[in-house]
This record gives sequence, structure tokens and C-alpha cells, in this order.
Amino acid sequence: MTATRLLLPARALQQPEWASLDELKDVLLSLEAKPPLVDATACADLTAELGRAARGEAFVLQAGECAERFADANPETVLAKADQLHRLADEFTDTSGLPTVRMGRIAGQYAKPRSNPTETLSDGTVLPVYRGDAVNAPEPTLAARTALPSRLLLAYRNAGNTLSTLLERDLGLAGRTAPQRTYAGHEALLLEYEQALVRPDADGGRYGSSGHFLWIGDRTRQPDHQHVQFAASVSNPVGVKIGPRASAEEVGTLVRMLGDRRRPGRLSLIVRMGRENIVPHLTSVLRALGDEAAGVAWICDPMHGNTRTNGAGQKSRAVDDVMAEIEGFVSALRAHGLRPAGLMLETAHRPVTECVDTAAELASPTPLPHYESACDPRLSPRQARQVVARTAALL
Repeated sequence: MTATRLLLPARALQQPEWASLDELKDVLLSLEAKPPLVDATACADLTAELGRAARGEAFVLQAGECAERFADANPETVLAKADQLHRLADEFTDTSGLPTVRMGRIAGQYAKPRSNPTETLSDGTVLPVYRGDAVNAPEPTLAARTALPSRLLLAYRNAGNTLSTLLERDLGLAGRTAPQRTYAGHEALLLEYEQALVRPDADGGRYGSSGHFLWIGDRTRQPDHQHVQFAASVSNPVGVKIGPRASAEEVGTLVRMLGDRRRPGRLSLIVRMGRENIVPHLTSVLRALGDEAAGVAWICDPMHGNTRTNGAGQKSRAVDDVMAEIEGFVSALRAHGLRPAGLMLETAHRPVTECVDTAAELASPTPLPHYESACDPRLSPRQARQVVARTAALL
């Protein structure tokens, strides 16, 4: 390994400008020597469960933070998040009759792609944007916003602590209830971190040991770029976010690069098009894919395409927009003889007020009072239950 960047910036978008490449080299060497965070068998088990969801025999519920904070990697907070996920999944199963695959946006969701590389404060100061705790800190100072490679080691440690807590929870409940595994997924954004944690699997291949399920974001899904090539190189189940700008040709290329008909749960397409775009754009993609559409798991992300700015200048989302996208997603798939495989939500385990119930409420100039997110707005526990219950009723 050299002190130069491992990846060409033009081929790997949304990568930090690290403060020291020499320190980055040392950090990556340290990560390469560490044990895997998850084992390959669990990743293979998740692939099989996603395959069942793709066939309509189960449903994936993925919920959790937009951007995890290191400070939340303590047993009390992790258990609260896991309990919320499992309650939502139980409610979904009770209503729909479908088994639920339970996956958190957890134990690795420490990095976020951003629309702009900088942020201008009210006094005119220009700072690097907050990119997640694995890169920098949200406090509005230059020191906090500096991208420090040492934070990758903190990401590994906090992810490990979180996964240990989840495993202890699952094992502790196994003797008292039907065992329900908590899988962990995150966006595989920081490619040097992800690559440093690639390990051999039992079949002679390689898997990303940073999490059970890894997805590529809508901003980094270019088929000829490094994020997609990384996803193609590992045996984990992987997802790709598909937004309204994704052409049918691009989606087809991604399916052929990342899909595997021998393993139907290998590829999930996570659709995030917004309530206005979901039916026409998804219909266009499905028509172009034809029979290939049946070889992937179709998951709805009804959050990211419906982010707005409210009258107080805060980013927010409306539950009625979220539900409209879910309804359009389900109807478009059914029109093509396909089954919805899952739902990805950004949720808080505390009673925050970051999303509103109706779009009309977004016009209010009064700031939402309990706004705690480090990045995007999350559903409160009440709102999450409402969305899950209404989705279950659709199915």
C-alpha cells in the first residue's frame, strides 16, 4: 500500500478529502489486520432471506438512522433501536401474515453523501460539510469538520460494539421466543474503509465484513465507477438506490453486473423516486427490464425522494408523501406481476418532531421543536408505526 489514494477521485465520487494521506495509509493497514465485523455465513443467510422476499414469501423491513452517531453505540441506545425495529416487524407480520426480515440501518451508517462539499454559516464562514461521524463531526468549526482518518478506526470500534450488543440480544431471546436475527446494513460509501474490511468467504470468494447488507447510493451508482465495481467484487447481498434520474438502460446494466439468478436475493433495487415520479419512472424501468425485473428484490425507500424544506428552513418530510410513494411503488410492481420485497425507513427511537403528518404542515414558519437529526429528518416512533401498519394493510 502506498501513501497515495487507493482510488482515483474521478472514479469514486463522494470520497472525503482526508487531512493526511500518510495517516490514512496507517489506518487502512490497521483495519486490514482486524477481525471481520460480521461473518460470511450470516451474509449468505440474509441472501437466502432476501430471495424469499423477492418471491413474495417474506418482507424486508429496514429501519434506523439517517446518520448514526458514535455516541449512540452504547448498549442502552442500541437495544432501544433494536426493540423498535422488532416491534415494527412484529406489527407488520401480524397485519400482513408475512414473515419479516429484520434489518437495521445500524452498525455502520456512519458516512453520508452530500449535495455540496461545503456549508456557509450565517456569518459567512465556509466550512467543509458534515459527512458522518466516520469522517468528521457536525459542530460548525473547522477543527470539527476536518476529515480525520483516525475516525475510521472509531467507526470500526463502534460498529463492533453495536453488533456485539445486537448479537447478545438475539441470543438472549432465542430461548424464550422464536429466534429473529437482527441484520445490519449500511451504505458502502467510504470505499477505502470497505475495501480494508474485505475478507475471504467459505466458497473461495470475498465478502465485505463491515456489514451483512451493503448498498450503493443514488449518487454513486454509475456502472463504470468504483462503488459498483466494489459491490460486484463481494459476495454479500447488495442494494442499489434507484432515483428518478436513473435511466432504464443504467438500471439494466446494474442488474446484469450485480444480479445473480442462481441467488435471487443477491441484488436489491431500492427505489427512491418521490411521490410524483414513482409510478411513471418505475413503470418505465420495469418495462425496459422485462423478465430481468423478476430476478431482483424490489425495496421501497419512500423517504429520500420526499425531502422538503419547511417554512422554518428545516429539512422535513410528510407522512402522506411517504405513503403516496409506497402506494405507487406497490401498484407499479403489481401491474407488472411483481411483488414488493421490502421497505427502508429512516426512523428515530425517541419521540422527535422532524417529519410532519401532512404536506400542508410544511408551510408553517414555526420550527419543529424536537429536531435532533444530524442529517436528514426521521419518522417518530408513532409515525413509523403508522407507515408500517398502512404498508402491511396494502399487502
